Amino acid sequence: MQQSRHTRHRRRALGLTAGASLLAVLGSLAAAPPGAHGEGGHGNGGGRTVDLQLLALNDLHGALEPPTGSNGQVVRENADGTTQTVTAGGAAYLASALRDARRGESRSLTVAAGDLIGASPLLSGLFHDEPTVEALNALDLDVTSVGNHEFDEGWTELTRLQDGGCHPVDGCYTEGRTFDGADFPYLAANVVDGDTGEPILAPYSIQRVNGVAVGFIGVTLEGTADIVTQAGIEGLEFRDEVETIDRYAAELERRGVHAIVALVHEGGYPAAEAYNHDCDGADGGLSGPVTDIAGRADPAVDVLITGHTHQPYVCTIPDPAGTDRLVTSAASNGRLFTELTMDYDRRTRDIVRASVAGSNRVVDRERTPASDLTALIEEWNALAAPVADAPIGWISEDIAGRGSGLPEFPLGDLIADAQLAHARGIDPDTDLALMNPGGVRADLVHAASGAEGDGVVTYGEGFAVQPFANTVNLIDLTGDQLLRVLREQVSGGNEAVPKILQPSDGLAYTLDPTASGADRIVAGSVRVAGEPLDPGATYRVAVNSFLAGGGDGFATLAEGTDPVVGEDDMTALADYLTAHSSPGAPLAAPAADRITVVGQP
Repeated sequence: MQQSRHTRHRRRALGLTAGASLLAVLGSLAAAPPGAHGEGGHGNGGGRTVDLQLLALNDLHGALEPPTGSNGQVVRENADGTTQTVTAGGAAYLASALRDARRGESRSLTVAAGDLIGASPLLSGLFHDEPTVEALNALDLDVTSVGNHEFDEGWTELTRLQDGGCHPVDGCYTEGRTFDGADFPYLAANVVDGDTGEPILAPYSIQRVNGVAVGFIGVTLEGTADIVTQAGIEGLEFRDEVETIDRYAAELERRGVHAIVALVHEGGYPAAEAYNHDCDGADGGLSGPVTDIAGRADPAVDVLITGHTHQPYVCTIPDPAGTDRLVTSAASNGRLFTELTMDYDRRTRDIVRASVAGSNRVVDRERTPASDLTALIEEWNALAAPVADAPIGWISEDIAGRGSGLPEFPLGDLIADAQLAHARGIDPDTDLALMNPGGVRADLVHAASGAEGDGVVTYGEGFAVQPFANTVNLIDLTGDQLLRVLREQVSGGNEAVPKILQPSDGLAYTLDPTASGADRIVAGSVRVAGEPLDPGATYRVAVNSFLAGGGDGFATLAEGTDPVVGEDDMTALADYLTAHSSPGAPLAAPAADRITVVGQP
């Protein structure tokens, strides 16, 4: 029996004991017998140090099938400085790659840094991500932190995915088949019940493998509440990442566990996009929120495995004592995994920091896919097929999503236009629509579109683009408020990493990247229906329910008045594609020319 599965059932049993404290439960977990990770490998004799391998994932987002478009590619840097694009990803290939990496290793743990579920393609999302949890069990995942997307359906649903049981509304999906839950613990050290102050899930996990004990602390970004639907996190608080890591690192040390790894769902941005770029070279480096976390977290933490930004990096950042410490991320969608190797000192029961090495490995599709994962995916695909394969539209070319790297992108405009059309079916006087870029999760790919042939867009492909089941909401904003919304894209919490809302037809303005803060929105450039913005006028605006609640730092949208709630955003997209395309007249990509960017042709 794997230690992670043993741990889950042991935790559930202990939870039945009235008055059992969290520390008592954790103490029992620490005493759990070591897992069956196999013997053999190298560096495992009678010496003072032994080898330890960590394999790390992040931001899988339910991508069980090989992802398409830019979501299924990584960039490799060649020795001569040129780059090439490599097709990667797919759970069956990931399983094969991880199993190959573990071969010959007697002390290996597989860990993750959150967002393994949520924002998932239809194959997983249609079934509330049960297929992904089952796939992660088959991958032998040992432990993961939560990320913001683990809360997409609320923390009660996350608890069900941890513990098992049929969905409270949809039930079990096939007769005689029960969902057993995760064989690995979800960690949520900085996600606490607002009344008790206690973490809603275990804050850390001690993993024991062949005489080695490693403590893993799991945190999500403190700003999670700003980027998830509020109804799902009511009563929860998201606390400071560094303070939380330091608190539980000290607790682990008091318990004699000195090998400590932080699983942090917060990330950074490397200087180059290649997964194998030398982050510590002359033209390397890492920026973004995780650099502050890594620079301040307790030196007792030996490694930070991170995520959230979907970027690939293996970088060195000095800890507060000035000692180099690795910070890693393996992009997203199962395209990469990070392999870390290190020495574990059996006398000090700690990781030898100087020995820690890491690199990102490509989950290429040249390898033989794992047959058990292939069978699992086929089983769920058979259940999903009647919904997934239904055609909803036709396209004449690829329609790029946020992977294009541009502030405004064609698929964002298309979705905004679809929501505007839906809103005008409710209120013909609706002026414009705005779509958050983070809500666009995939490209629409012409060549891979549908079982019916190139150019066909199926419901499953549309769902992969918009998997959140947000509603289309109508609100009134004054012209002054609308200008404030546009400025919130590039100021406040969005100043360092702007969140450019995708505009529908009818809205145009100029963006100046060389300016600072709110001044990046050029004064006097905003036009609605071809006319200059009137600060005192009232405009009818369509946004999704996430934005209507002030999500992504758009607090002014939450001030909208006269609200009306329409259908879900996927219905709006499907209706628009069906109405505006046909086999003989497929839809072309929008020009994405509604935002004029200073300095760009």
